[in-house]
Amino acid sequence: MTGKSHWEHVYQTRPTTQVSWFQEHAERSLQFIHNTAVAKDGCIMDVGGGASTLVDDLLREGYSNLSVLDISAAALQVAQQRLGADASRVRWIEADITQIEFPQASVDVWHDRAVFHFLTDPQDRQRYVQAVLHAVKPGGHVIVATFAEDGPLRCSGLDIVRYRPDTLHDEFGDEFKLVDSMNEMHHTPSGADQKFVYCYCRR
Repeated sequence: MTGKSHWEHVYQTRPTTQVSWFQEHAERSLQFIHNTAVAKDGCIMDVGGGASTLVDDLLREGYSNLSVLDISAAALQVAQQRLGADASRVRWIEADITQIEFPQASVDVWHDRAVFHFLTDPQDRQRYVQAVLHAVKPGGHVIVATFAEDGPLRCSGLDIVRYRPDTLHDEFGDEFKLVDSMNEMHHTPSGADQKFVYCYCRR
């Protein structure tokens, strides 16, 4: 079971508050988004956002141009049901990030916590970076979080790729300037610790 079927199975069989990547509030992500100083009506794209609560907090803070992309329809449905009527204020996109084409120069802030490290095939990583280059406006912001170099080797039964700030930036290339990076110790619902690295780049 790989790709879409894998993630549909995960979200159909496990409570979203029990998956290892669950955060009650995505505090590091919010901090980096605040640091971009993007306007409240700027386009924020949460890649792999699925059932994440990040969109809840962004709506609460007055951001009004939000998109959440996930490969799993079940994950998106969790967030939509949680938000209730507020779900209509968000654009929901069910798609594989390596296969979708966005409108050119349409995104002010691209955010991804824990999708990129699942791309173990170099061609998939290239397709991802090309999607970023196509979608993010010149001067736009890219925030990507992955497992750190001393983080887990696998997640949700899948192999991953671990990164340092410099190796993560290298995947994106000179088109992006590394503005800031930060490590995070994520405490999973089961009580385990996972080391993440966040990189904030500007195109």
